[in-house]
Amino acid sequence: MSKKVDKKDEKAAAPAKGAPTKEAPKAEEPKKEEAKSAKPAAAPKAEKKPKKEEKGIYSIYKVEGDKVTRLRPTCERCGPGYFMADHHDRFTCGHCGFTRYKRA
Repeated sequence: MSKKVDKKDEKAAAPAKGAPTKEAPKAEEPKKEEAKSAKPAAAPKAEKKPKKEEKGIYSIYKVEGDKVTRLRPTCERCGPGYFMADHHDRFTCGHCGFTRYKRA
């Protein structure tokens, strides 16, 4: 036989909101201070890469005694001061995009 339960009885059986309930005690969470003091595992050190050769003003000019010579041509459109990049088959200006192909 089943018992009929009124809604009033259900509300009385359920605990009120905010009322303490009888549950199993939860494990305490670690305090923030303790979490900060724990150090993470040390990461493996990266191997040092060999330094690249710096390309500065020394790659554009060649100094021989008191004489200075330009190693790359200047751009025909932009004028002096704008050197062209030296590729394997062409010279290219990085400022305006002018390209002069090398003769084979």
